[in-house]
Amino acid sequence: MSISFDGRVAIVTGAGGGLGRSHALELARRGAKVVVNDFGGARDGTGGSSTAAEAVVEEIRALGGTAIADGGNVTSVADMDAMAEAALKAFGRIDILINNAGILRDRTFTKMDMADFAAVVAVHLIGSAHATKAVWETMRAQKYGRVLMTSSTSGVYGNFGQSNYGAAKAGLIGLMNVLHFEGEKYGVRVNAILPTAATRMTGDMMDAETLAHLAPENVTPAALYLVSEKAPSRTALLAGAGTVARMAIVETEGVFLPPGQRTPEAVAAAFDDLARLDSPIETEAGLSHVDRIIARAKAAAAAMA
Repeated sequence: MSISFDGRVAIVTGAGGGLGRSHALELARRGAKVVVNDFGGARDGTGGSSTAAEAVVEEIRALGGTAIADGGNVTSVADMDAMAEAALKAFGRIDILINNAGILRDRTFTKMDMADFAAVVAVHLIGSAHATKAVWETMRAQKYGRVLMTSSTSGVYGNFGQSNYGAAKAGLIGLMNVLHFEGEKYGVRVNAILPTAATRMTGDMMDAETLAHLAPENVTPAALYLVSEKAPSRTALLAGAGTVARMAIVETEGVFLPPGQRTPEAVAAAFDDLARLDSPIETEAGLSHVDRIIARAKAAAAAMA
């Protein structure tokens, strides 16, 4: 089944290069009208220029597509509201938002200035919230929307020297999880992509062979599936170097500690059993976990009565 974006309007933040550019170009090739957002700052977020966004718009137009440039900063509520207004004025609707804007300020936590911690969280996490909030009511009103968060293996597994980046990227998984429930009845589906790609932010950290395998174009197919009409919701896909996989948060069955035995020593004694992932449980929602452990406690109480 061919995936088309004919008649759809997409906003891609951080689309002046790398992953965002790749996503924007492929959306346009498949028929979408695209708002190419890029603040145009350096890798650490300093500076700013609309040149990169305008260059991608010209690429799209050269392909016969339709696009406009936006130089708004995702850390600004006013800029994101203006971006959404410009999209509506130009195209009349907003169907897709790919939150891709990002910066890096890597240092060990010992050496990190907390201003650098806050700046990275502001762009990746808060910036994604700003952009999503700007389009949310439009998507709800039209009963259709696709929102994609760009998370990272650093957020779910961790990487040395990326406490700020990892915290922000983990937060995006939490944001996806909640917005999935809030958008569900309005036809708004929210997903996440965890890319492994060589971009302006990461390219100088890799050798030539690795760079070739990690072209941003290898991530875009998974990203576009997650914003397509038939996309799932609350799904996180890892993509890079030709591999696409699903990332899931799971828990173990756990060990029930009876009243009178709920001590740190009992937890230590049971740790190997409670930590064993022989039969992982993928929980539907936070309250589903609560329901499960309450039911277990009630069943144990009834058995002891």
